[in-house]
Amino acid sequence: MKKLIQILLILCLLFVFNIGFAQSVDIWKINADKIDPSNYYGVTVANGMIGIVSAPEPFKIKDVVLAGAYDLYGRGRVSNFLRSFNLLNGYLEIDGKRIDAKNTSNLKQALDMHHASFTASFDYADKATVTYTYYSLRHLPFTVLMDVTITAKKDIITNAASVMEAPDALKEVQNYYNEIDRPHVVISLLTSSAKSPTGKLLMCASNTFLFSEPHGQEPRVIHEMWDNNMHLMKFTKQLKAGQTYTYSIAGTSITSAHHDDPLNEAERMTIFAKLEGRDRLIQFHNNAWDDLWKSDIVIEGDDQSQQDIHSMLYHLYSFVREGTALSPSPMGLSGLGYNGHVFWDADLWMYPALLVLHPEMAKSFVEYRFERLEPAKRNAFNHGYKGAMFPWESAASGVEETPVWALSGPFEHHITACVGLAAWNYYCVTQDKDWLKEKGYPLLKATADFWASRVERNGPNHYDIKNVVAADEWAENVDNNAWTNASAKAVLQHASDAAKILGINADADWMNVANNIPILKMDDGITKEHVTYHGEGIKQADVNLLAYPLKEITDIKQIKKDLEYYEQRVPNEGTPAMTQAIFTLLYARLGDGEKAYHWFKDAYVPNLNPPFRVIAETKGGTNPYFATGAGGIIQSVLMGFGGLEITDKGIIQIKSVLPKQWKSLTIKGVGPSSKTFAVSK
Repeated sequence: MKKLIQILLILCLLFVFNIGFAQSVDIWKINADKIDPSNYYGVTVANGMIGIVSAPEPFKIKDVVLAGAYDLYGRGRVSNFLRSFNLLNGYLEIDGKRIDAKNTSNLKQALDMHHASFTASFDYADKATVTYTYYSLRHLPFTVLMDVTITAKKDIITNAASVMEAPDALKEVQNYYNEIDRPHVVISLLTSSAKSPTGKLLMCASNTFLFSEPHGQEPRVIHEMWDNNMHLMKFTKQLKAGQTYTYSIAGTSITSAHHDDPLNEAERMTIFAKLEGRDRLIQFHNNAWDDLWKSDIVIEGDDQSQQDIHSMLYHLYSFVREGTALSPSPMGLSGLGYNGHVFWDADLWMYPALLVLHPEMAKSFVEYRFERLEPAKRNAFNHGYKGAMFPWESAASGVEETPVWALSGPFEHHITACVGLAAWNYYCVTQDKDWLKEKGYPLLKATADFWASRVERNGPNHYDIKNVVAADEWAENVDNNAWTNASAKAVLQHASDAAKILGINADADWMNVANNIPILKMDDGITKEHVTYHGEGIKQADVNLLAYPLKEITDIKQIKKDLEYYEQRVPNEGTPAMTQAIFTLLYARLGDGEKAYHWFKDAYVPNLNPPFRVIAETKGGTNPYFATGAGGIIQSVLMGFGGLEITDKGIIQIKSVLPKQWKSLTIKGVGPSSKTFAVSK
């Protein structure tokens, strides 16, 4: 009997071990071993300029999206992101049979977040195993690479093709094929160009094969023209049983929004990639991502949370690029969601996380706004105000791009405060007075002038801001919204502070206005969301933003009172992920790790979609990837659990608390000096 009990205990331990092993989580790689095409949400490989979205079909790409490429088409009579040429689509035939999802088995896909690559592998009957990996090359903003490896199980004949097809919205498609023959290399260029729907942009793409054979022994490439919208190049290779063969495709996609001569530049950059060679391309790409990950969030004791945080950071890093003066849309480069427009999602939710970890990347956000300052001034003029009134939805030109049926366009004015806050915070983190003088202060002055003209002066403590759409967007055309009023106050204060730093005489009216903008209270002392608010449900955090990021409310009792009230007003569906992120952050700062962790998980776990745990905007939603939510959740870790705080003297660390599930939290590469901050129990 005793021996039997011992055997049962050993079996139980082995069972537990096996379960634990089966459920182990790779903190750098997301593996998808069961692909269901009917319930599949692609994951994006991007480099801040070009995004490639995966598909469940072998050798297919769902979307290729280029940052900054907009034209007027589709819904809303406003500019939209354009689908680019799908320059990595292709096919593979084995013994004359086209490979597809129906005749393959053991399909597996994986996202490597450390080096930003997507890999798929599968078996084709009993004849071959195929693996391909693609990259949006980090060091080359408009260039992509795909590696293909075929391992023959029997003697086979393969036919491999790269297919270039124009998206439906494009027009005047032109297809080109060229061979450049040099003594040391032959370069086959598959190239296409097309006009955007209105003819505003010229969109171009080009790719080429990279072969592993020495020059003179590589396969012969054949070009085929199928119709005006599609052409391809292909080659044939015979493989012996047991032989492994590898080839690559390198390509470039670029538009006239990015270059004055996009057609020739697409081919030049493709030739550059070809002659750099596959190994050097991957080496430089990996080195660039290694540098990015020097700024990292390390969680000890909770591998699933660690993987999820890496995924959120990976997507933010993928959707933003240093030196571009571009700002990301809520869905980044994961598709055409929200038309690719720029909202407060960028300035208030994604930007602070990147500002802490990579200020050189975050600079693109504020440069984007600075370059569109003049259209914002014209917008203010049109509405009878002074200064600059930034559009709720912005695209290439900086004019208002909100469809007219959405009242947020004319009335969601707090975006102008968000722009001013971003400019001030960039100075706070970098302490760059030259930038403050040249670009930061002009942004702050213009936004402060707007608010000074926007208020209605109805007596002391009643410089009211009427008729706005609140941060809680279910509250339309309301007066004295808490977030709008408090963020306006903050910008007026920061503009005054910036003037003092630069030795400029600030407009005295700025502080006069700031001191007279009301923040409303209910009878029981809870901060009131707006004049006519009476306890109804809210779409997202509004009042709670006054504690963070604004510091308008600093009293701990008041913060807790507001938090406990408004967390009960958020319904369980239909609200964006960053709302719960603010609850997480505030509870962590209040020292309640249990509630903070509850809201941390509630912010995104119900929003995840298979097979790569990509985040949708809302619980049960199907529109990933929601970079706004990722930005808010990363802030909840950095500034909540991590206790980081942006001050006018730089980044400091304040007291916070970890959830019981985490042993420690280490934040690496913070700020311009790449400091490390840690929290442990």
